[in-house]
Formats: sequence, C-alpha cells, structure tokens
Amino acid sequence: MIGLNIDLPFIVKQELFHGLSQDDIDFIVSHSEIVSLQKNGLLFSSGEKASHFYILTGGEIRVFKKNNDGSEDEMARFTCGDTIGDFDFARGAEYDAYAEAAEDSQLIMFPGRGLTRDCLAQEKTGTLCSIQLNAIKMMTERIKSSRKLILENMSWVQELHRRAYEDSGTGLWKQSLITDEIIGSLKKPASIIMLKPDRFKILVDSRGHSAGDEAMIRIAIILKNITRNMGHGWALRFKSNEVGIIYNDCDEIRARQIAAELAEIIIDMDPVPARDDIPEFYFSATISWAVWPIDDPEWDSLFQGNYACLLDNWKDGGNRIIHYSKAAKL
Repeated sequence: MIGLNIDLPFIVKQELFHGLSQDDIDFIVSHSEIVSLQKNGLLFSSGEKASHFYILTGGEIRVFKKNNDGSEDEMARFTCGDTIGDFDFARGAEYDAYAEAAEDSQLIMFPGRGLTRDCLAQEKTGTLCSIQLNAIKMMTERIKSSRKLILENMSWVQELHRRAYEDSGTGLWKQSLITDEIIGSLKKPASIIMLKPDRFKILVDSRGHSAGDEAMIRIAIILKNITRNMGHGWALRFKSNEVGIIYNDCDEIRARQIAAELAEIIIDMDPVPARDDIPEFYFSATISWAVWPIDDPEWDSLFQGNYACLLDNWKDGGNRIIHYSKAAKL
C-alpha cells in the first residue's frame, strides 16, 4: 500500500531530494509505493508516459532499446540505490527505452499507483517543483561531466569515431558516413563521382582475392590523394568494389574534370605483371557522376540513380564516363 514500509534512508540520501524539508520528505514517503518485480518483468516500455520514477532498493534493472530487426541494444544497468526514470518524469515526457528486471528486484515508486502529477501539484506544488528543479540540475551536471570526459579523451574519441566509419580493407570511409554525417554537411552544388573497376572478376579468378584486395588498396590511395589535393571531400567505399568521392561546392564543370582525371589515372595504373600463362592485367574503370541538386533535388534519389547508372554501364562493357541526370531518364 502507498506509504507503508518505505525505507526512509533510501529516500533521504537521494540526490533528487537534496535540500527538501522534512515536511517534503514526509510527503514523498506518504505518496510512494513499494513495487516488486520478478526477473524479466517489465518496469516500463518505450513510448509509455513517464508518470512515475523509481528508486531501486534491491536487485538489478537493465534499460535497453529494441531495433527493427528484433535485436536489442543495452543502454544501462541500475543497481541498489540508483534512481530510474527521474528525468523523464521531471519533464513529463515519454520513456524512450524499455526497462526490465535483470533479477528479482524491489523498488520504491513515486508517486504510487492511482496518483498523478496533477494531483501532486495540487497538494504540494512546491515539493513537485523542487524535485523537477533537482532533476534538471542533476542532468546538467551529467552533461558537464560527459563533456569533460570527452574533452579529456578527445584523441581517443576521434580515433574511435574514425574506426567506426573507416573501411578496414582500404582505409576509405564507409557508406554509412553519408547518412550519419555527410548529408547534413552538403553544400550546393555537391558532386558525387562513383567508380567501379572493369573486369575485376577476371583479376580475382586468375590471381586470387589477395590480388583484388591489393588493387582496391591502390585505387583507394588514388581517391584519397585526389581529395587531399582538392583540400576537401570524402573518399568512400560504397560496396564490394564500388568506390567514389563526394565534394561540396563542386559544380558540373569541375565534376566532369575530376571524373576525366580519375579515369586517366586508373588507366595509367601499373598493370598486374604476367605470371606463367596468365597475361598482364590492365586497369580501367566505369565512372558515373552527378551533381546535387541540379541532376536531382533529392539526395537519396540522386545517389541511387547514379549507382544504378554506374552498374548498367559497367555491365555493358564499362571503360566509360557517364553523367547521370534524373531528367535524362524521364
């Protein structure tokens, strides 16, 4: 029942209730309730209104998010003495994750069942405001601590960020960087130049996967050198052997020049030497380029259209440069 058997020390020592009067504490105790949760029992769900917060007095609670594929990403684990859902409650928000008992657990729930924030505000407006203010202060301190930790470990954070988006085989950026960061940094006009090596299967079938890996590393170096010489841009690996460059402030004239220069550099690559009865392998590439928003105002549509254009021309024999435009397809 509400207010019965509440462990007062657990209430008093909570940072959330710091500075509250004894009268405020008594009010919180009398409007709290003990909740028991068996292992795997759900405490709250994502999207549920945060009408309560909890103080864990025994056991363990895990908080996680569910992915579209059914997998879970665990965000945190709470142990005895921790407060759960306090900031969401203070904001009157919805929980953005799930919380369940990792083992049999016991919690103090405030307010108890049947009580609402509006009821509390009518009874003790000052108490509820003090709790909300303390929650904001706590969150501010957590943010400050996080920023301090990031600043103190900036080189490590940057290295972690680089590894998360870097293709281990070539050192190029992964395609996921486009969605996560590049799209938000695009400046009109922005060009995308895609490249796919011709006859690559012949190289791999005759020389082995190591020869293909070595060729991709050489091509990656070319792309990185081009972006380095330009002073900006992203050199990326899109899929298995489809690579390319994205540039900001790059109009149609410059994009066409870069595509032509890239094609020449690929053709001038040192061939893979002959071996036994296997002849030399000479490089060429199919290149497709487009400019946003001129060739398509929707970036995703531009990307997919340019990629499809690349594959179609590669299948037709390759060794060519194509300017993709959505209007030309209509």
